[in-house]
Amino acid sequence: MNLGLLLAVGTGGFFGAVARLLLSTWVQKATTSGFPYGTLSVNILGSFLMGFLFMYFSHINLSIHQKLIFTTGLLGALTTFSTFSMETVILLKEEEYIDAVLNVFFNVSLSVVATFIGILLFRFTFK
Repeated sequence: MNLGLLLAVGTGGFFGAVARLLLSTWVQKATTSGFPYGTLSVNILGSFLMGFLFMYFSHINLSIHQKLIFTTGLLGALTTFSTFSMETVILLKEEEYIDAVLNVFFNVSLSVVATFIGILLFRFTFK
């Protein structure tokens, strides 16, 4: 593995992880709910941005390093499916079965929809 690629992913990952913490904490505090809206919000946002950037990057000339900073690095660290998984297990352990099912449904379905909307927005904006 090329050291430059590792540094690109690590740099993007640093900023994505910090953004995840700040955004998910802010959203969670704003909702004052036990449901993990903070994680849901960063998963939807990250999925939307991934769809949009996927299309954008196919229309501009960027190096693999530049692409990896934003996709694998920034957005990989911003989205939180490991956190989502742990929060779902905690909900199940606390016998919050409806919230656990809703958490899985909303994170998966809305993240896929957000990725698709990001692609559509790019196509609509830059055609």
